[in-house]
Amino acid sequence: MPEAELEEVVSSIGPKIRELRSVRGLSLQQLSNRSDVSPAAIHKVEQGNMVPTITTLLKLAAALDRPVSFFVDEDEVAPSHVIVTRANERRPVYTSHQGIDLEGISGPYGQYFVASAIADVAPGASSGEKPLRHPGEELIFMLSGSMEVDVGERTVKLKTGDSVHFRTDREHRWRNTTKKPAKAVWMALRPA
Repeated sequence: MPEAELEEVVSSIGPKIRELRSVRGLSLQQLSNRSDVSPAAIHKVEQGNMVPTITTLLKLAAALDRPVSFFVDEDEVAPSHVIVTRANERRPVYTSHQGIDLEGISGPYGQYFVASAIADVAPGASSGEKPLRHPGEELIFMLSGSMEVDVGERTVKLKTGDSVHFRTDREHRWRNTTKKPAKAVWMALRPA
């Protein structure tokens, strides 16, 4: 690859990371927590003041749910207006919470504002003691089992077939207090 093309590919990494972080409504600190890369390093990469190591790029790609090729592909393919996700092609979605596995069923975050996943929530799993709060909305539809979701001062108990839709700028938490796994369709809207 000629040096000019290489420089163009490298210089596009930072803006792609910044755009994905912005679309997801993540602060530098939040992306740092997800990726185990310091906020200062992320900022330097986004501004083009630092070329990430392959380890750093792997961590950021995983935290932003993108393959590394997304950041270094010089022949970026134009986005498709129709995304089909086959049952056997669902991609894992990164989460820092223990006891929950997410499989993506929606199009890429950079292109779409809604992210959807099938969530398998283990018995006893929760979002933790500290309430979550971020821009956007979430919708949880229970496929099986049960969960509890706190939004503000309200606790909602969900069973199979129930759903809850809420603004995530209010403090919220979730948990599976039962001894059985739960399964849900979990959708999140992140403002641009």
